[in-house]
Formats: sequence, C-alpha cells, structure tokens
Amino acid sequence: MSIEQPSPTELDDRWRASHLGRLLGEALRRFDERVLNLMAHNPHVPLALSNLAARQQVGAAHIHITRHLALQGSRLTELAASAGMSKQAMGTLVDQCEAWGLVRREPDPLDARARRIVFTATGLLWLAAFRQAVAQAEAEFRALVGPEVATVVTLGLEAYRT
Repeated sequence: MSIEQPSPTELDDRWRASHLGRLLGEALRRFDERVLNLMAHNPHVPLALSNLAARQQVGAAHIHITRHLALQGSRLTELAASAGMSKQAMGTLVDQCEAWGLVRREPDPLDARARRIVFTATGLLWLAAFRQAVAQAEAEFRALVGPEVATVVTLGLEAYRT
C-alpha cells in the first residue's frame, strides 16, 4: 500500500492540533502547571520549596519523582523505569531534589553496592502538599467539565493505560 502525496489544496493539517495524543499532552501540562501553582501557594510547603515552585524552578519533570518514588524508597533504575525516563535524566532530577532537601540517597539494605532514594521529612511534607494540590486540581476539573464527563474521562483513561 502506497501513500499518494496530496496536492497543496488537499492538505488539511487541523488533525495535528486535535488528535488524542496532543489533547492528552496539553491536558497533562495544564494539570501539572495547576498542581505546581497550588503547591507554590500552599502554606504547608517549606518556604524554600514554595519559592522554587513560584519561580518555576520546580517543573513537571520534578513531579516525576513525586509521582513515582515509592514511600519505602526506590533504586534509581526503578524510579527511572517507573517514570519512563533514562537513568541519566532521572539521576539529574534526583541530584536537584537532593540539593533541595526533598530526597536523600542511602544504602540499599538488600544490596551493599546499590543506593536507594528516599523522601526526607521535607520531602514527605512536599508529597502531602502534592496530594492536596492534585485533589484540588481534580475537583476543579470536575467542576469545569461536570461530574459525568469527569467520570467518563477517568474511566476511559484507566481503561486506556492498561
């Protein structure tokens, strides 16, 4: 099967702005931006982290650690795989989050050669603020589109991810 090249008058590229993948990506960016904005103004977030979020120094990439780091800790390779990132990119994010006091590296009790990344006490406060911000952003989404549409979107996305 070959694809014929359309003439310039037959070209219609509106589909590129409205296909499912693009809509999902734009919705995720909007959701993450709202969550970070809420966290920047949360009085329970440590001031230094709140300032970083407010100045957009903490971005969606840093949210990968918040979303994917297991409460009991994770190895860097596990964390990177869970977030769908390279080990090197995740290592850079972990370095930044460690400098900000969100996480620390500690020996892995199961393998003396490995290190585990774990939340610090400050990181757990950040995680609690993240949970609150996600809940508020979800409530705002429900209010915007209505509870029925929100339920259908949620069910559809849950079915699609598997």
